[in-house]
Amino acid sequence: MAPTSSHQHTRTAPPADATEAFSVSSNCGPADRYRTNPRGVDVIEHTRIPLSDGVELAARIWLPDDLKDKQVPAVLEYIPYRKNDMTAGRDQTIHPEFARAGYASIRVDMRGCGDSSGIMTDEYSETELDDGLQVLRWIAAQQWSNGKAGVIGKSWGGFNGLQLAALQPPELAAIITICSTDDRFADDVHYNGGAIVGDQMLSWASTMWGYNARPQDPAVMGEGWAQDWKRRIDEAPVNINDWLSHQRRDAYWKHASVCDTPEAIKVPILAVGGLLDEYRTTLFRLMENANHQRETNPDYPPVHALLGPWAHNYPHQAAPGPGIDFIAEAVRWWDQWMSGIDNGVKDQPQLRAYVPDSAPVHSDRETRPGRWVAESSWPSPGIEDVSWDVQDSTQAGPRQLRSTDLIGYNAGSWLQFGEAAGMAGDQAADDARSYTADWDLPAGLEIVGTPSLKATLTSSSDRGVIAARLCDVAPDGTSRLVTMGLFNLTHHSSHEHPEPLAPGQDVTIDFPLLSTAHRFLPGHRLRLSISASFWPMLWPSPEETLLTVTDDPELRLPVRSVDSAEADAETSLELTDHLGVPPTPPVSTIDASGPPMTRTLETDLVNRSATVTTVSEGWQTNSSDGLFYYTLERDSYERSETDPLSPTAICERVIRYRRPALADPVSSQALLQQADADALTKDDQGWDVELRTRSTMSGDTANFLVTNELVAYKDGRQFHSRTTTKTVPRDLN
Repeated sequence: MAPTSSHQHTRTAPPADATEAFSVSSNCGPADRYRTNPRGVDVIEHTRIPLSDGVELAARIWLPDDLKDKQVPAVLEYIPYRKNDMTAGRDQTIHPEFARAGYASIRVDMRGCGDSSGIMTDEYSETELDDGLQVLRWIAAQQWSNGKAGVIGKSWGGFNGLQLAALQPPELAAIITICSTDDRFADDVHYNGGAIVGDQMLSWASTMWGYNARPQDPAVMGEGWAQDWKRRIDEAPVNINDWLSHQRRDAYWKHASVCDTPEAIKVPILAVGGLLDEYRTTLFRLMENANHQRETNPDYPPVHALLGPWAHNYPHQAAPGPGIDFIAEAVRWWDQWMSGIDNGVKDQPQLRAYVPDSAPVHSDRETRPGRWVAESSWPSPGIEDVSWDVQDSTQAGPRQLRSTDLIGYNAGSWLQFGEAAGMAGDQAADDARSYTADWDLPAGLEIVGTPSLKATLTSSSDRGVIAARLCDVAPDGTSRLVTMGLFNLTHHSSHEHPEPLAPGQDVTIDFPLLSTAHRFLPGHRLRLSISASFWPMLWPSPEETLLTVTDDPELRLPVRSVDSAEADAETSLELTDHLGVPPTPPVSTIDASGPPMTRTLETDLVNRSATVTTVSEGWQTNSSDGLFYYTLERDSYERSETDPLSPTAICERVIRYRRPALADPVSSQALLQQADADALTKDDQGWDVELRTRSTMSGDTANFLVTNELVAYKDGRQFHSRTTTKTVPRDLN
């Protein structure tokens, strides 16, 4: 296949009538400025951004088609997820819209990713951030740029947006960070409360193991792509080795954690999160840090937060809903801070949050009942941290908690994307095996913010981990998970300097749960549940450990007062109208499909063991070039309550690219079990590559053992392989 030229241009004409491209409510508000008279869009399908060390980053650029001699601000999204395939469909719902609103929009693959050259070394490395600074300078030097840029991103792109802002590049005018964190140790897929997040630590590392080994597309790179692919496989980082080797908040995690230097950020931030997303606490920390800075520096830039009901999603693709017209809301932000359009952003409430109501478990998988509320500032004078006395509760369950109990299988996934299989189920059975405290509630109690728990325990060994959950208990006894937190007891004084416990001696811990918002309906109870086991979210101690709750815990909740129900309801309606509903997605060249994610539990009643398995599968075809892209992720988590060293995580991945596209998708069963790779190919001359990986994590009393296997196929035949093994000492985990 011949490579494409350095620049490929396409043009999307503006629709004759805005309603032909979009279907929005009549009160779309922020969308009016550009959707009533949308521009056409010029697309540079592929260009390369040169860096100082010779690496070139692959980029796609959307430009307003009426530029002529005009110069405009730019929006950058800078991530490792391959603009030509993995995020191509999603990108079509974001970047062309910014161009229609009058902005240049640039989607860049990081080094070593997609069709960018070089090798990625780690998440948020100094090289990654320096590359980002060079990209911003390159954007500012383009003839269509007026020198101002904003950065937007979800997850990885939300992280590095904050991190780039802290480096104060002169080109940067504002950021929108979605589902991200300012503290890499506190809020990510590796650790929470110093405890290893068992269902994400290896899973995400396994995903990146496969992602980093994906080849450049020969349709772009041309000759030499296969040799470069082999180099990528050989040199790609083994992230799990780094992440697991730093089990405390050391310099590795402090790097690029902007919470340590909030004064360094000099641009306005719109922070966006979801109530089912693990990163939601970041919103409240960012607001608190900003307002603390403003006490001594009145010119400190504003930080606004938008917290919705969704999981780890862009809000215009919300799951569960209700979603919002997020792209229009983003355009408002850019207009205010990059185009000087005074549109009321400066005067809007600092926090806009969705407060769900009590609802039967599983009844709100698609849409969560509730309402939008607003707080003019944070901390809010209308929200008070209230201590709940356990003496006023009904206590139940054991005070002596066992680390080997089979508890936690019905909690869903730590990192959720909105699939039903990732959401928590009824917690009642796990509650019954945990220490619990139930409170009867005043009518209409609602919480918005970050709950915290103070508890005193003893351990039978020199370490121990717990999971604490807040649940909404319905009159029928079903228990709905509202929020939770994990904690490693050896981190009771410091995440940076943990220390062994003295067996049998009291240790007091005081830690935050994940932030939340919730309104309890009449007749419902609030439940606190504490357990020493919560597999697979919580990786357990290497020996059976008994933790005893020796004193009554203290629960602190951020209780929101409603001075006027009528005024609150009016605010909710105004916010609902303003935020709008997601527009009908534009016509896409990407045809994507796949079965729902599954979650199954297999139990062995004789050996008292269980295995929970999740499977996610999807495929897509790009009609513009016939590229077929297939992914499969299968994660299994095994353990036995008779063996404290039995916990094992096994993560398998399949990634396949094929051009021309397959007539019919190949099933996950065939891809995982097919012994003869030749049987997966057809007689054509197209591009056909595949990666299969298998990663495992287990442990003994002193170490963790991690293995990674990768086999690459080209045209149905084995092309290359790589295997790694690492023994990592336990550090009080």
